[in-house]
Amino acid sequence: MRVLLQRVGHAKVEVAGEATGAIAQGYLLLVGSAAGDDEALARRMAEKIVHLRLFPNEEGKFDRSLLDVGGGVLVVSQFTLYGDARKGRRPSFTGAAAPAIAEPMVETFAAAFEALGVGQVGRGRFGADMQVSLCNDGPVTLWLDSDTLFTR
Repeated sequence: MRVLLQRVGHAKVEVAGEATGAIAQGYLLLVGSAAGDDEALARRMAEKIVHLRLFPNEEGKFDRSLLDVGGGVLVVSQFTLYGDARKGRRPSFTGAAAPAIAEPMVETFAAAFEALGVGQVGRGRFGADMQVSLCNDGPVTLWLDSDTLFTR
């Protein structure tokens, strides 16, 4: 599983002009799933993210977690995180999980934040053409890959 985390002041995702998810302060999470990912991994990634200390304290140091600041998450599926552009000019996406695997994985990931006590959990719409708008805060952006965070 791969997640591109962006700390945001606010973020919104729309499909055909209709908002499917929106949050105030928190994280926009672009999420890709690979074959072999499972629900336990999705929950583990969510737990890692919810406890990361990426919000500043009074001295401006990263010392507060998403839960500490009452932030939300906006989860948007993005198979292109598994794009491989090493050959040619058209990326290959064979590393991404098939939709039948990826869709429930992304939903498990989003639901894990609700179970962990995040009050505002927004979602994109799997497989849809989405327009995402955000106000990147900091900017603070992290690339999280389960292959390097955890041993399977």
